[in-house]
Amino acid sequence: MLGKKQETTCEKPSSFVKPNPPAYLKQWEKEGLTIIENDFGVLFERKVQYPYEYRHGSYKLGELFDAINLWEEAQINHPFKVSDDETLIFFDTETTGLKGTGTHIFLLGLLKDTGTQFELTQYVLADPSNEAALLWESKFWQHAHTIISYNGKSFDWPQLEMRWTLNREHIPPLKAPRQIDLLHSSKRIWRDDLEGMKLTKVETEKLGFMRVGDIPGHLAPIIYFDAVKSGNAYSLLKVLKHNEWDLLSLITLYIHSTKLLIEKNHETSIASTNIGKWYGDLKYRSISKETLQNVTNSFDQKEVAVAHFYLAQHYKKDDEVELALKSFAIAAKYTQARMQEDAYLQQAIILEHKVKDFEKALQMTERGIECANSQSNTRSVAYQNRINKWEIRKERLSRKIISQASANYDKD
Repeated sequence: MLGKKQETTCEKPSSFVKPNPPAYLKQWEKEGLTIIENDFGVLFERKVQYPYEYRHGSYKLGELFDAINLWEEAQINHPFKVSDDETLIFFDTETTGLKGTGTHIFLLGLLKDTGTQFELTQYVLADPSNEAALLWESKFWQHAHTIISYNGKSFDWPQLEMRWTLNREHIPPLKAPRQIDLLHSSKRIWRDDLEGMKLTKVETEKLGFMRVGDIPGHLAPIIYFDAVKSGNAYSLLKVLKHNEWDLLSLITLYIHSTKLLIEKNHETSIASTNIGKWYGDLKYRSISKETLQNVTNSFDQKEVAVAHFYLAQHYKKDDEVELALKSFAIAAKYTQARMQEDAYLQQAIILEHKVKDFEKALQMTERGIECANSQSNTRSVAYQNRINKWEIRKERLSRKIISQASANYDKD
């Protein structure tokens, strides 16, 4: 799975002045951190190995390979899918802030398969003057990887790019990776199902893992600065444990999400509905339709009204008029706001143009107008545009009803 690639070498620029090591090297070493020295300075390293049978929450880490095989067998070009020749790295950082050139990455955590086990490598910034040493040691300049992270696409990797740019005179260019961000997928799967999308929330609610003795993430930079100032790294080890749990959970989150997406087990009606919609957005209409049908057949109508709305769109495209009207009617009955309004609109469209039942189409139009008027922000431009379209539809249907009645009268 993790393709082995020949490493390239880097020569230190002649203009680079190697910084002095901090005075607390030996103190941090006594806490279990390994001192690493390269041409660009010093840093600290911590390594942990995990057998494939190691269990983190509900899953063994080795189940990652089963998840990858599921995608291969599914023959779906999904954003989750990886190939055997990709080098997978589960990636997470801890930083001294959230943004700005003064924000440093003080902990760079990588978790990958070695071919016989999983290995965690954590690089710890000795101090800001030794930043180039940490970046170079990560070896992200050697070749591109496939990075799996949680909000890494929006935060961690851009932070790394910025730090790399600031050190570009000293170290080789950063290779651009392929990225799989599990925060994005978690939002797709558990939108409206979880109250929040923090990784710790997903762990406890979905992955069967509860942290004991963890530190709040916002304290990590404070603990790091205190360790640099005092020379005592004891509390810093708690930050490393926090980062370690983050990385282990990335593996199990990938496994769990894959099982939901491929095996179509109904974790909740909301999650299954979201999965069905996601496949639809990816243009896998048959999979989307089948998923949504399974949801609507497995739960009470009120619970799966949103699924009926998305399913009805498939029925409409497939010209299954009666099924589309039925599902849109359920959606209109049990959903709210814009979705409810859209469900009335779709019924009106089908009844007018497919069924030619103008009176029922007018009824749906009037209900749609009532629904639009009951929503907030009725003074907005968007609302006025929608109301104008509704009124145009209402007038057109009224004329058609009169014309139809007149035609029937002439026949008589």
